Amino acid sequence: MASYDAVVLAGGAARRLGGADKPAVRVGARSLLDRVLAACPDAAATVVVGPRRPTARPVVWAREDPPGGGPLAALHAGLRHTRHPLVAVFAADLPFLTTGTVHRLLAVPEGADGALLHDAEGQDQPLTAVYRAEPLRRELALLASEFGTLAGLPLKLLLSGLTLGRLPSPGDLDCDTWADIATARARIRDDGNVLDEWIAAVKTELGIDPDVDTTALLDAARDAAHGVARPAAPLTTFLIGYAAALHGMSPVEAARKVTALAGTWQQEQQEEPGR
Repeated sequence: MASYDAVVLAGGAARRLGGADKPAVRVGARSLLDRVLAACPDAAATVVVGPRRPTARPVVWAREDPPGGGPLAALHAGLRHTRHPLVAVFAADLPFLTTGTVHRLLAVPEGADGALLHDAEGQDQPLTAVYRAEPLRRELALLASEFGTLAGLPLKLLLSGLTLGRLPSPGDLDCDTWADIATARARIRDDGNVLDEWIAAVKTELGIDPDVDTTALLDAARDAAHGVARPAAPLTTFLIGYAAALHGMSPVEAARKVTALAGTWQQEQQEEPGR
């Protein structure tokens, strides 16, 4: 797989969320921003453009000029901190972005300037894409020369100067409204996803990423408990012990973090309309 850098745009006004700090909104007990960062763990450098916020892993921070100047100004600011030939560009509101999707985009077709997702409505998704860095810098420079500034310019102006491959989107990825947030929270708590989502959230909260055969652990727990009524419990206990050993953290402190995380998880369910 080709080496790449990642630029995450996290400086929007989120008007349809009433001005809330959208990248910090939690879905599945993890912030939207952290979920995007988790999808590109193998990026050589990860640049987040926007106001500084707590993140689960270290990133390079950048700020567009002027602040709130739009996606092209933000992209220009982020590119200044990259050096690899490929740059993955993501919005910070993609709770279902996966490493698999990122790797699909990294297979930029020969002769193309990049690859982006194309949704079921026929719309290009330029903030779920991988670009070749040099054509991207070239087009941004041309637009800045033509208009005198990148602030406020629409993304479609950038796309018109690039030759791009298009991949079908695996489904709805972004969250623009509180209804989208509620739908995303419900979707990740589907019976087929809830355990994986919870374990990922605990790893993020504790700052660990053990290579664990969760199936084997669940099998052992099932044998010990004569059936899995609450499969998250033994895995969570294991992760608390792992974090305590790795970080020299007291088990009480690790348990406190997980208890707070579980409270957030429960609160999200109570916040949904109709509950």
